[in-house]
Amino acid sequence: MRADIGIYILWRIAHSIPLIIGVSIIGFAIMHLAPGGPLAVYTLNPTITVTDIERIRVALGLDQPIHIQYLTWAKAMLTGTWGFTFFGGRPVLEVILERLPATLILMGSAMSLAIIIGTLIGMLGAVRRNSIFDYLATTGAMFALSFPTFWFGLMAIYLFAIELRWLPSGGMYELGEEGNPLDLLRHLVLPVTVLALVLVATWSRYARSSFLDVIQQDFIRTARAKGASSGRILFRHAFPNALIPLVALLGVQLPTLFSGALVTETVFSWPGMGRLFVDALNMKEYPILMGMIMFTAFFVIIGNLLADIVVALIDPRVKLG
Repeated sequence: MRADIGIYILWRIAHSIPLIIGVSIIGFAIMHLAPGGPLAVYTLNPTITVTDIERIRVALGLDQPIHIQYLTWAKAMLTGTWGFTFFGGRPVLEVILERLPATLILMGSAMSLAIIIGTLIGMLGAVRRNSIFDYLATTGAMFALSFPTFWFGLMAIYLFAIELRWLPSGGMYELGEEGNPLDLLRHLVLPVTVLALVLVATWSRYARSSFLDVIQQDFIRTARAKGASSGRILFRHAFPNALIPLVALLGVQLPTLFSGALVTETVFSWPGMGRLFVDALNMKEYPILMGMIMFTAFFVIIGNLLADIVVALIDPRVKLG
């Protein structure tokens, strides 16, 4: 391992702390400036009096100034509970961790599918540049990027769940089939395909550009001049070098993956963090929303840090600093 990796990690962690604090302050302020609030659900109940609502406001700490509420929340984050939900009083971290496995299954499957298919399409597009396949791949990528994720999700449900009845329209398991891997696989097909579609389009374009750049380098011409086969040139020489910028792309795509998972989980009623975020947004569950914002921020920062470290380990030309 390079000697400067440890220093670089400490440097990045130190610089991430102000970023995390800034994200928390902005997120907390935006949510409290939004119209309505967690008490709106109580005002719709005719049996609850104004006195009851005020008592609930005090119990939840919503009567405090916003900076006091923020400091209270920050203290809960540092103590490990991440605060407590307004409805039910459960630890926020516990609620998030319950939904995390479902989201990791969905995101991991979609990202794996996107990397494999996108890399193959990009590699073939670079090798067969300006061919019919290359034009079709480019057109397909532009088409996938031009339509929102929820549209693809609704079309997939209509075609494969309603018309053809091949696959379930939503959920993670059928009733009574909890824990059945085959049933889980059937429910994964549509949301994973929809979520991976946009990722494949993006990944294939980056892969094509990366492979085009590599196969035009002098060392590839030298390998051809020495009589190396096309397969050896592509997989032995071009592939490892073209992979370096694609590793960095993993960290960049994490926010896109999270936002896509949020929409996909909502469309397909997938019981993950994206669905939890939408439900918490509708209920104005500020502690859950803040917990998920911070969880996402941590994940994106760590993902980018790991991507940079991997690039530095596999490419000695990269200077960390």
